[in-house]
Amino acid sequence: MVNSERQRGEAGAPAKGRHTGNRRRGGSSYGCLFSLLVLAAIIYFGAKVGESYYRFYQYQDAMGQQARFASHFTDEQIRQRLASSADSLGLPPEAALVTVDRTAHHISIAADYVETVELPLHVRHISFSPRAEAEY
Repeated sequence: MVNSERQRGEAGAPAKGRHTGNRRRGGSSYGCLFSLLVLAAIIYFGAKVGESYYRFYQYQDAMGQQARFASHFTDEQIRQRLASSADSLGLPPEAALVTVDRTAHHISIAADYVETVELPLHVRHISFSPRAEAEY
């Protein structure tokens, strides 16, 4: 057996580990790059919308806390505290317009507001209606 036949192995196939002339060049695939670009855009713009919902849940939690401790505060104090909370969360001014309905041992707190989220080529208006009720 000649040396070149040993390198070829059986049936004339090239030996393992040798360069076989791969036709693929070292450049990256545009499909992968495009997918990463789309994923980055979804995360970026999704975070803007998600931030609005996160502030809504924080505000609703503040309402729930005020409802739980309603026996210690007047309706006006509750309104002032929630207006302060809405301002610190960066909510629109109409979020501070809180409705407080109280009976002998029940309180209901509500507000309605709209947040505007700017996306490319589209402005989205999202309506929120946080509410909280409690017995005291």
